[in-house]
Amino acid sequence: MLMFICKGSVFLYVVSSLFYFSALWSRRKSLSKVGTFVLGTGFVLHTVGIVWRSVEISGLPITSLHGALSFFSWCIIAVFIIVQGKHHVGGMGIVVAPISAILSVIATACESPDLPVKHEIGGYWLIVHGILSFAGEAVLALAFAAGLLYLIQESRIKKKVGSFGRGLPSLEALDELNYRCLGLGFPLLTGGIITGSIWASDLWGSYWSWDPKETWSLVTWLIYAALLHQRLNVGWRGKRAAIMAILGFLFVIVTFIGVNLVLPGLHSFRSFLG
Repeated sequence: MLMFICKGSVFLYVVSSLFYFSALWSRRKSLSKVGTFVLGTGFVLHTVGIVWRSVEISGLPITSLHGALSFFSWCIIAVFIIVQGKHHVGGMGIVVAPISAILSVIATACESPDLPVKHEIGGYWLIVHGILSFAGEAVLALAFAAGLLYLIQESRIKKKVGSFGRGLPSLEALDELNYRCLGLGFPLLTGGIITGSIWASDLWGSYWSWDPKETWSLVTWLIYAALLHQRLNVGWRGKRAAIMAILGFLFVIVTFIGVNLVLPGLHSFRSFLG
C-alpha cells in the first residue's frame, strides 16, 4: 500500500509537470490551474506516505537515499504551495514540478530499507537538524527556480521569441522572490549546520570533523553567504543574482546526493542504519 501511495504521488508530479509546460506553450491559465491542482493532489498522497513511513521507523525518514530524496521533494512542493498562496507565482511550477518529479522518480528507484536508524543516531537533534536543513534547501530550490526563470524570461524579452514564457512572472517579481527565498533559506541552512554540529558532538564527540558532507555543506553555505552579502551591500540584482542562485543550488545537489554516494564518511546513508 505504501509503495502504491509513493508511486501515485510520483505519477501525479509528472502529470502536473506536463500541464505546466502545456500552459506555457498555449498561454492557457486554466492548464496551469489544473497543474497546480494535480500537484496538490500528489502532495497530499506524498504527505500520507511520509507520515506512514515515519510511524513505521519511529522517526523522520531521511536516513536512506530513498527517504532523503522523497522528503526533499516533499519539502520543495510544500514551500512552493505556501509561496504560491502568498505571491501567486504559479508559473514557477514549470520548474518546481519537474524537480520534485525527478527527485521522486530517483527515490522510487532506490531501495528503501525497512530498518530504523541506529538507536544512538536517532533522537531530537536529528529531527531538528533534518527539518531545518531540508526546509532551507527547499526554499533555496525556489530561489534556483526563480533564477532560472529570470534568465529565460530575460532572454525571451530581449530576443522577442514566440509565445513560450509569456505566462511566467515578471522579471521584477522573479528577482524579488529570489531575494526573499535567499533571505529565508540562508538562515534555515545556517540553523541546519549549527544543529548538525550539536548533533555530531553528542554522537561522535566533536562539533566538526571535516567529514566530506560537512566540508561541502560549508562550501555551499559560503556561496550563499557571498550572494546575500552582494545583494545587501553591493546591490546585486537581476541576472548576476539569478546566476549565483543557480550555482548555489547546484552545490546543494552535489552536497545532498553526490557526496553521500561518492565520498565515504560519517554522513553516508549506510552508516545510519541499524
